[in-house]
Amino acid sequence: MKLIRVWDMPHRFTFKIPTVKCMLRRFVGNGRGWADPFANNRSPAEHTNDLNPDTAATHHKDAVAFLASFATRSLEGVLLDPPYSMHQCVVTYGVERVIALTPVFDEAARVVREGGTIISFGWNSNGVGVGRGFDIIEVVLIPHGGHHNDTIVTVERKVATTPAML
Repeated sequence: MKLIRVWDMPHRFTFKIPTVKCMLRRFVGNGRGWADPFANNRSPAEHTNDLNPDTAATHHKDAVAFLASFATRSLEGVLLDPPYSMHQCVVTYGVERVIALTPVFDEAARVVREGGTIISFGWNSNGVGVGRGFDIIEVVLIPHGGHHNDTIVTVERKVATTPAML
C-alpha cells in the first residue's frame, strides 16, 4: 500500500482539486466502464448519477438504486464521493439525514469486476474494505491548511468476490 500526502487548495467540487484531477486521470482514464452514484456535475465516469435533478448527471436516483441497475462484476470501477457530513447532506441535497453508506458500499463492491477499482473520498480512509473483497492500494491525504479538514482518498482493488456479493 502506498501512502501519499500532498497539500492542495480545497474546492467544493472534490474532482476539481488538482491532486484529485491527477489521480482520476491515472486511475479512471477516459471513464469508460466507471460509475459514479454521487456525480454532481464534475464526474469523469461514463455512468453518472446524482439525487439532485439539477445536475448534469445522466440519472437522478438514490445511489443504491443506481448501482443496483448494473449487473454483478460488470464495471471497471466506482467513484464514491458522497456528502461527508450532515451539513453537506443539507447543503447538497436538502435532506436532514445522513446518507447510509453501507448499502452503497455493498452494491459498489458487487458491481465491480475482480481487478477493478473503487475510489472513495471523505474524511476517513475506511473505503469499502477487505470484508467485501478489496485491498487498499493507495491512500492520499490532501491537507488544505487552516481550519479545513483533509480530503482523504482511498483507492482499493477488488481481489476476490465474496459469497455475499453473488
